[in-house]
Amino acid sequence: MAGKFFDEWQVGDRLTHEIRRTVTEADNLFFTVMTHNPQPLHLDVEAAKESEFGQILVNGTFTFSLMVGLSVGDTTLGTLVANLGYDKLIMPKPVFIGDTLHATSEVIALRDSKSRPDTGIVTFLHEAVNQRSEVVCRCERSALLRKSG
Repeated sequence: MAGKFFDEWQVGDRLTHEIRRTVTEADNLFFTVMTHNPQPLHLDVEAAKESEFGQILVNGTFTFSLMVGLSVGDTTLGTLVANLGYDKLIMPKPVFIGDTLHATSEVIALRDSKSRPDTGIVTFLHEAVNQRSEVVCRCERSALLRKSG
């Protein structure tokens, strides 16, 4: 399903995105190195074993990016002008290599753009959930979308 236009959304619309993703060691390693994050919890097995987690902790910015990416096909693909911001980002549970994540989205606000009459702003509440049904990441995303007309 392609993304929807602004005027196709209603507050309260809720989606469970079909695409799921199992996080691999390569995902975590490449993302962490690519973003120049030297945190030993993400890169050093021995240091991670000594932490309270006892194992490699997946980079939180990877988790956030994956959550948003899993939502794009159903929400904003082909209708997005720009993402305007991400608010209230939390990560209530850790993500580990081998966890399988899926995402949900809910429309929590809609408003017409004041400066661009052919667009509107949709605010989504996105959540990433692991295979144990634990929310591992949550945020609000404000997206400027084209109108269908």
